[in-house]
Amino acid sequence: MNEFLSAALAFPAVLFGAALVVVVCFWLLVLAGAAGPDSFDTDLDADTVGLGGAPVSVSLSLLVLVSWFVGLTGSVLVLRSGTTGTPRALLHVCVLVGALLVAWGVVRMVLRRFRRYFPAEPPPSRQDFVGQVCTIRTGTVSADFGQAEVAAADGSTAIVQVRQLTPPATPDEAFTAGSAGLLYAYDAEGEFFWVSPYDAALAPRAVPRDAG
Repeated sequence: MNEFLSAALAFPAVLFGAALVVVVCFWLLVLAGAAGPDSFDTDLDADTVGLGGAPVSVSLSLLVLVSWFVGLTGSVLVLRSGTTGTPRALLHVCVLVGALLVAWGVVRMVLRRFRRYFPAEPPPSRQDFVGQVCTIRTGTVSADFGQAEVAAADGSTAIVQVRQLTPPATPDEAFTAGSAGLLYAYDAEGEFFWVSPYDAALAPRAVPRDAG
């Protein structure tokens, strides 16, 4: 037991042990609902080091866990070797580098096997709003002015720029704040959506199946 504690508190195992504590705390927050397993996906790019294909938190957690285990094992072997002074320090540095390399290789192999369980999702696009019903937020909409609020697939809302191609034929077709519109096209160059009046009463309805 004393040998284990000495190795765990020795360099470099103590560094990996501290990182492991952070990882455990993070996953406890995930279980409590205070954080999401994909919290770091927008901040870090694991693909640059060959650890893509899974949420960054999963890749880093596996990397820390394997590094800690290899580092602890290496620290035990260094202590058992009986070396002291500079030779021991050099061995500890070798353990640090070796633990990181071994962990990188192991995690990369594991992710390659289980990558199919983490299908990549396409990034959200403004084209996803085409065909959606929006709510006008400005007093009017013209060929060069207008804003509307539209709901995304995840339930969040966004304010987008909208334009009306032709002026309304009647006052009833003119947009006012709070009226509904249909986003039917997106202009990538102008970064706005073309909108037309939307009447829920005219929307296509599902034809009920014959009960007989």
